[in-house]
Amino acid sequence: MKDRTAFICQNCGFNSPKWLGRCPNCGEWNSLIEEIEEDVSAEYSFPPSAPVLYKDVKTGEKEREKTGTEELDRVLGGGVVSGSLVLIGGDPGIGKSTLLLQAGHAIGERAGTVLYVSGEESVRQIKLRADRVKVASERLLLLSETNVDSILNQLCHIRPAAAVIDSIQTTFSPHLESAPGSVSQVRECASRLMHAAKREGISILLIGHVTKEGAIAGPRVLEHIVDTVLYFEGERHHSFRILRTVKNRFGSTNEIGVFEMREEGLVEVGNPSELFLAERPEHVSGSVVVCSVEGTRPLLVELQALVSPTNFGLPQRVAAGIDHRRLSLLLAVLEKRAGLRLGNHDVFMNVAGGVRIDEPAVDLGMVVSVASSLRDVPVGSAVVAVGEVGLGGEVRAVSHIEKRIGEAAKMGFSRCVCSKRNLKGLKTVGDIEISGVHTVSEALNLLLV
Repeated sequence: MKDRTAFICQNCGFNSPKWLGRCPNCGEWNSLIEEIEEDVSAEYSFPPSAPVLYKDVKTGEKEREKTGTEELDRVLGGGVVSGSLVLIGGDPGIGKSTLLLQAGHAIGERAGTVLYVSGEESVRQIKLRADRVKVASERLLLLSETNVDSILNQLCHIRPAAAVIDSIQTTFSPHLESAPGSVSQVRECASRLMHAAKREGISILLIGHVTKEGAIAGPRVLEHIVDTVLYFEGERHHSFRILRTVKNRFGSTNEIGVFEMREEGLVEVGNPSELFLAERPEHVSGSVVVCSVEGTRPLLVELQALVSPTNFGLPQRVAAGIDHRRLSLLLAVLEKRAGLRLGNHDVFMNVAGGVRIDEPAVDLGMVVSVASSLRDVPVGSAVVAVGEVGLGGEVRAVSHIEKRIGEAAKMGFSRCVCSKRNLKGLKTVGDIEISGVHTVSEALNLLLV
């Protein structure tokens, strides 16, 4: 019987009976690769079961296992859920393997045996890395293997409390003829590991490679299969790393964890605001401190703006750490509502420290920093600006204002500028002066004097 072949997009998993230069689903060029279609055996599915009443389902006393790292537990929603499948992606060298090696060590000390499976390193290489980060658990088992059948046999035989697979793209199933890392292999291996996790109650943490665009390599179905998707972010030239949740069936998707990479491994940062403001210059125009809330955590960061006359016909708009389209929108508001002439100036905006912020509550800080740099008037070093800016030039109220002001007061700031609408029913938070404004122009007149 002749094998059935299909052309599968390695970016999104689109299936075509013939080769196409461009994928009609995701638009990627030269991403369709010929693969042999295989029927997935029914032996990998869940055993037959009967429906159970909701009230009769027993959840158990301890459904989460602590990883020994508060930052990782925060992002996971309180710890690793028993029988869950967690996927962690990030750039090469960002620290994914180190993080899970340290987490495996901590889980092994608390809950029992942990199996660390690597398809990219030998057992001796893993031990060298473990010695460097001072991981020496007697309950940590190391295995160098890429065959998913062998991995599943070890999981069923050892029945560890948790397992780490490094990485899912190097794992392959001998039942498929396609190469490791292809759409078929990633989908099949992830499905079989998911069935094993649910059936045996083993928490499995997967490491995933990312593409040059920053997305996890392989089909989107991989992120649908797993219970939690985490992205490990950070700049190559900065020592700190940010762990961000993209999907979490057992907790919030707004939490972040902050780590610092040192010689002894990843060290959690309990007070990231202090880290991001450590090198802030004083009495420099264009520098403004804002407070963003990531999940339940308030985060103080410094915005830096540089406005200079352009040498070209078309002025530049460059943003690092924020959405450049949001910057362009706010510059238009400054020109129309505040009377600032920016059409013949280059504008550069940066979030100091390399952190990325997507929250609209930093709008007021952005417009104030741009105006400060344009007029060359520094903003007070003890001032925090919080507020969303509308197209009419109004400053809108933001959520969690008491939490933001409390973080500013804790870090020693003496004044907070926000929307007047946030002052209604606001309780006194620490020894800090709170100034309310209605418009952008009012905020500029208040701060740039």
